[in-house]
Amino acid sequence: MSDNRRRHTLARHGQQHTPGTLGQLMKFIAIGLAVVLVSGIGVGTYIFYDFSSTVSANAVDLDGQEDVPPDIGEYKGGFNLVLTGVDTCEEKYKDLFGDRCTGRDAGGTLNDVNLLVHVSQEPRRITVVSFPRDLMVPIPECEDEDGNVHSAMSKQPLNTAYTDGGLNCVVQTISRLTDQEVQFAASVTFGGVIEITNAIGGVEVCLANPIKDRYTGLDMEAGTHWLQGLEALQFLRTRHGVGDGSDLGRIGNQQQYMSSLARALISSDTLGNVPVMLKLANIGLQNLETSTSLADPMKIAQIALAVKSVPFEDIVFLQYPTNQDSADPNKVVPNTQAADVMWDAIEKNAQLQVTHQNTSNDGVIVAEPTTPVEATPDPNATPSDVVALPDSIKGNSAAQQTCSNGNVR
Repeated sequence: MSDNRRRHTLARHGQQHTPGTLGQLMKFIAIGLAVVLVSGIGVGTYIFYDFSSTVSANAVDLDGQEDVPPDIGEYKGGFNLVLTGVDTCEEKYKDLFGDRCTGRDAGGTLNDVNLLVHVSQEPRRITVVSFPRDLMVPIPECEDEDGNVHSAMSKQPLNTAYTDGGLNCVVQTISRLTDQEVQFAASVTFGGVIEITNAIGGVEVCLANPIKDRYTGLDMEAGTHWLQGLEALQFLRTRHGVGDGSDLGRIGNQQQYMSSLARALISSDTLGNVPVMLKLANIGLQNLETSTSLADPMKIAQIALAVKSVPFEDIVFLQYPTNQDSADPNKVVPNTQAADVMWDAIEKNAQLQVTHQNTSNDGVIVAEPTTPVEATPDPNATPSDVVALPDSIKGNSAAQQTCSNGNVR
C-alpha cells in the first residue's frame, strides 16, 4: 500500500483526544447511514437543545481525532465516516435471538458489520465500502472500557476489534488497513436497528428466490417485500439464506437494503419534512453511539445537506476485495492490489463502475437500472474520470436494482 495515499483532509492543528471506549453497537449499519441521510435540513435549534445531551453522553473519542471545522466544506478531499455494528444483546430484545443471546452462543461482543462511507468533495459522490467480518487484518494496540490495554496483533478477524477497544479500536483498525483518515464514526445495536427501521417506516426489498433461514427465522417468498422492525433485522442478518451462505454473500444482500433505502430517502420528500426528520433524528440519536466529532446534531445536519442531492449513479456500494486465506478456508485476507485501485479512484473523485458479474454464489443478482434523481449542477465542479474497477470488487450503484439471491437452508 502506497505511503502517499493517505488523505489529509484537514490541517493538523487540533488537539488530539485520548482514546475512548464504551459502546454498544448493531448488527447492521445501513441503518446508521439512514440516520445520517435523514437528519438533514431544518433540524435547527430544536435538535441542538433536545438531543445534544443524549449524543454527548454516548460520544467516543477517536485516537488522533482532530478538531472538526465548523463547516464540513473545509474538508477539501471529502471526509470519511465509519459505521459499525455489533451483536450486542440488549435485555429488551434478547429473547428474540435464541442461542445468540440466551444459549450456548451468548457472550462476547463482535463488530460484525463494518462500513467506511466516503463523501467526496464537489462534485459530491458517496462510496460505501463494506468489510467482511472474517477479514484477517492487523489490529493495533487498543484500550478496552475497563482501562485494560490489549497488545497489537498481526493477524486477527476484523470483527474482534470491538472486543479489544470499542468503536475507537474498530476505527483505528479500518483506518490503518485502508490508509484512510476517519473523521466521524457511529454504531448501533440490535434494538437500534428495530427501532430506527420502524421509525423510517420500512424499506422495500426484492427477492429473486425465496429465503428460508432457520438461523435467523427469516421465511420470505420471492417478490417484493416491505420490511420493518424485527423482519428487517432478520433480513440484514441472514447469511445462510442468500448466495453461498457466506458472509460475502450477506454483504451483497445488505447492500441491496442500503441501496433501496438511499433511493427512497433521496427521491421522497423525507429530507424536506421537518416533523418527520425531527422524529427520526430523536430516535436515531437515542439508538446510536457516535464519535465526539459527530456528537453535534448540527454536524449531522451538515452531512445530510452534503449528500441529499447526490445522483443515484454516484452512490456506490462496494465490497472490500479479498482472497481466501491459505491458512483457513473460512477466512479471507486483503487483496491489496485491487484495493489500491479502488482507493486511488476514490481519491481522484472518479465515477466508479463495477465490472464484477454476479454469480450464483453472490448474495444478489442485478435486475434492472432505475431512473436516477437529477441533482442541481455545481458550477464549480470539475470533470472527473470514469474508472472501471477490477472484477474482484463486487458491488453496485444505487441506480441499479438488485434482488436477493435467496435459498432455503
